[in-house]
Amino acid sequence: MELQTKRLKLVPCTESLVSTISNEDFEMGPHIQFHIEELRKDPSLIGWGVWLVIEKETIRIIGDIGFKGKPNGNHAVEVGYGMIPTAQGNGYATEAVRELITWAFSHESVDEVIAECDESNLSSIRVLEKLNMKRINQEANMLKWQLIK
Repeated sequence: MELQTKRLKLVPCTESLVSTISNEDFEMGPHIQFHIEELRKDPSLIGWGVWLVIEKETIRIIGDIGFKGKPNGNHAVEVGYGMIPTAQGNGYATEAVRELITWAFSHESVDEVIAECDESNLSSIRVLEKLNMKRINQEANMLKWQLIK
């Protein structure tokens, strides 16, 4: 499984893929290892966890995005994303998350995508606004966002 945009390729993280990547190529956060452990228990999680974002032109990993699990009882999934510093400010996060949301909405089990970000994270706020997500709540310093199919 693979998704493509004009400039990016999105590939779901699997144990075999992650085993080929060194920390020199891309520093993987603990959420990736957690996802791999969850995939071992439930292979149907593929696609509903972490995806690597690869820049087509350079074939380098520039970030990771994904969902925090399968759709819940409300037919919602929560999206999260991060780009390496040298890739930030180029519209990659918006492009990647837009494609992943399109993929999620292609499933009957998803009617809503939610997200959260720190109120001081202006870059993430801009990404979510460009995706037409609506700010629906704030808990402490965290802004809550929603996009309905």
